[in-house]
Amino acid sequence: MHCPVCNHAETKVVDSRLSPDETSIRRRRACDRCQYRFSTLEEIELLDITVVKRDGRHEAYHREKIERGLKKALEKRPYTESDFRLLVHTIERDIQNRSSTEIRSADIGEAVMQALKRFDKVAYIRFASVYRSFEDVQTFQNELSGL
Repeated sequence: MHCPVCNHAETKVVDSRLSPDETSIRRRRACDRCQYRFSTLEEIELLDITVVKRDGRHEAYHREKIERGLKKALEKRPYTESDFRLLVHTIERDIQNRSSTEIRSADIGEAVMQALKRFDKVAYIRFASVYRSFEDVQTFQNELSGL
């Protein structure tokens, strides 16, 4: 890890702490040259997962796409950054538990909806209405009654 001040390549870990949601590790570091102290955040990253789109195309998994969709659904809803990270981690753990290098985008959508249903019902309805392309009020009411 390079020092952000002097760009020296040698830094040492002074302290490590697990986040309260246990999805990341915060490391306090010190530069060996200038003694500047800074923090880094270490999170689990899903690697080598290929998403199979509805039209058959294949693309690499990107956490940012899930985060964008969740933030849109959670717009103007009360949540903390810690809760949001835990939600994303829960969805990614579900994806990882499938023990496959390929996953259909529809399966990712279902995993997001299941996690949102437990996290925030309003956000779930928002996401489901776009994801499932509700055509009329009856479809919307059927989804609401399922909650």
